[in-house]
Amino acid sequence: MENAFGKPVEVEVRDSLEKAMKILKQKMSKEGILQELKRRRFYEKPSVKKKRKTREARKRLRREMKRKSGMGGPGQGTGGPGRM
Repeated sequence: MENAFGKPVEVEVRDSLEKAMKILKQKMSKEGILQELKRRRFYEKPSVKKKRKTREARKRLRREMKRKSGMGGPGQGTGGPGRM
């Protein structure tokens, strides 16, 4: 199976098929293939697509800021007033 970038996802089967399936699912989840399939199941209007993209960008930015500032937990000023 190829991911969104056209690169195949490979898993080695050593012990059991169940373990290989679990590893495959983890890799697909990490690369976002499953989310992409769910998104493409139905047509997404351009306005909804734009909103989703901005929401994902904000989430990505927050994650990067949290990684840069260390923990990013409560009391460090990453959230708004009264937020935890």
